[in-house]
Amino acid sequence: MDPGLIWILVGLVLLGGELVLPGIFLLWIGLAAIGTGLLMLVAVPSFGVTVLVFIVLLAAGIAAGLRLRPRRRGHATMNTPVSGLVGRAGTVLTATPEGLRVRVGDSDWPARLPHDAAAPAPGAAVRVEAVDGMTLIVRPAG
Repeated sequence: MDPGLIWILVGLVLLGGELVLPGIFLLWIGLAAIGTGLLMLVAVPSFGVTVLVFIVLLAAGIAAGLRLRPRRRGHATMNTPVSGLVGRAGTVLTATPEGLRVRVGDSDWPARLPHDAAAPAPGAAVRVEAVDGMTLIVRPAG
């Protein structure tokens, strides 16, 4: 069998492996192997040139993949206390000198008031202004 066809076949197997085990790692190796195989069908390079072409194509593919990947902006906010609490309404469950306990959605949270806010009574509506660790900073609604 022609060595160029073997390179192409190995590249196609690697691309098939990428479909079974997604992760974009086998993609670049498979594409570099197919490119090397196509070169070998057109010309008959020496072993050293073949390896060099494969490495150059692999490096170019990896560089393109790194350039095309989506950029993350900041840190992820999913599943963090800040992600969906700021701006939501809640209800005061208890108000003690140590702090408040409020219910937002289906969860109870420790809370505190900003320095300029008056303490609400239990049952009063509040709005979440910020999150400090696991403590909500709330202000009476209205």
